[in-house]
Amino acid sequence: MNDDNSTFYFLIFSWPLRYGGLYHLFYQYNPKGSIWGNIVWAHSVSKDLVNWTLLDPAIFPSQRSDINGCWSGSATLLHGNKPVILYTGIDPMNHQVQNLAQPKNLSDPFLKEWVKTPKNPLMAPTSANMINSSSFRDPTTAWLGKDGHWRVLVGSKRRTRGMALLYRSKDFVNWVQAKHPLHSILGSGMWECPDFFPVLNSGQLGVDTSVNSDDVSHVLKVSLDDKKHDYYMIGSYNASKDAFVPDEGLNSEFVLRYDYGKYYASKTFFDDGKRRRVLLGWVNESSSQADDIKKGWSGIHAIPRAIWLHKSGKQLVQWPVVEIEKLRANTVNLAPRVLKGGQLLQINGVTATQADVEISFQVSNLRKAEVLDYLTDPQILCSKKGSAVKSGLGPFGLLVFASEGLQEYTSVFFRIFRYQNKNLVLLCSDQSRSSLNKDNDLTNYGTFVELDPLHEKISLRTLIDRSVVESFGGEGRACITARVYPTLAINDKAKIYAFNNGTADVKITRLSAWSMKKAQIN
Repeated sequence: MNDDNSTFYFLIFSWPLRYGGLYHLFYQYNPKGSIWGNIVWAHSVSKDLVNWTLLDPAIFPSQRSDINGCWSGSATLLHGNKPVILYTGIDPMNHQVQNLAQPKNLSDPFLKEWVKTPKNPLMAPTSANMINSSSFRDPTTAWLGKDGHWRVLVGSKRRTRGMALLYRSKDFVNWVQAKHPLHSILGSGMWECPDFFPVLNSGQLGVDTSVNSDDVSHVLKVSLDDKKHDYYMIGSYNASKDAFVPDEGLNSEFVLRYDYGKYYASKTFFDDGKRRRVLLGWVNESSSQADDIKKGWSGIHAIPRAIWLHKSGKQLVQWPVVEIEKLRANTVNLAPRVLKGGQLLQINGVTATQADVEISFQVSNLRKAEVLDYLTDPQILCSKKGSAVKSGLGPFGLLVFASEGLQEYTSVFFRIFRYQNKNLVLLCSDQSRSSLNKDNDLTNYGTFVELDPLHEKISLRTLIDRSVVESFGGEGRACITARVYPTLAINDKAKIYAFNNGTADVKITRLSAWSMKKAQIN
């Protein structure tokens, strides 16, 4: 779990890799301050994705092709289990170009030293290719085609059209730009940190990035610079045309998101040891820049998540990696009970500022659901109908980082609507009362959860860690990450409650909670 007293200073974006029995995490890092600048590639390793050891920076400006900055990129395992890194450098003209680095010693499982090829840059904007030199960054993990050529994507835009430019190479050094991008969308703006990977159509196992068969679908994820959120599409990869084909109805715009809160610049990797695909993302701040400078750090990585395709084929599912459960302590289990309208139930026996809470609800009278006349943006709906606004079924959920007297609290809750003769479940994360410090971002977040409350449990798992609230609704079908800085609900002054502020009773069918030990960051 995160420790607010860490010395990470400023960090953003991550590029994971598994090599030599270790998980390697590379990330943009400012060793000189808590705001963006002086960026190098920091490097940490772990045996379990939970406890981390910090190493010296892996990459820092040293060549003409990156003298003004080493920005984001990705790692790829070549033939013979040889890791390489493609990354964006900023050259003397402040053009964004793509560079290659390789380990100095492959027998070193820590991969402490990296050597840049003298042939850098390998991909660059020119007058011939007409690539926007200020919008050409973040190469992906490469995949190997059946023709023996590697393919890699680089995020870009042309005017307002966002795109994933495609490059091919036989030796990973000499790259040729494809005639057409893998995919592009008019009006979407710059595509940062693209990611392209296969997911099995059935089951929770992951597959290698180069797999392409009838058993998989493909996911194209981008971080939209204009919106500062991560979006994805599900579709298929036409290898003969090197084109991504979104599933029907998803061709014109990005709709689906990994996370509907503070979560950006994410990256997946295939964990061959446990045959799963793991997602890591960056959680930015809700505090002001002045407060970031005062506390001496900003930006963290979210808890790693396993990710797979939902059985419907329409969305991805995310769940904290199972290793995080090693931090659980002081188990609290409450027997099933009815939570009456207006009732608060304090969850005692756990450390409220570092906890893992799983709760499930059942509703018996769906006829009491509030009628929704027209469909609206769920975030706007959560802002208008926060946890203090009563309705028939909801809000019900959790109050975390709650102070004595509830002057401060962060609420994560469900609300059920009736829309066009169907039940609609809304998940909200309400930061509006999270802090008396009004310089903080107190935005409300929300999304609809694809579940049927008549036949399915309404489940919520919330991981609470000092200033972070990561919530997983509907068994991982909807995720919301919040960043909160209370002034009263801190340390032993913080409390956790289950609550129901609706007029109808709801039943808690399961409630389990754990204190969470600190992860080791050395």
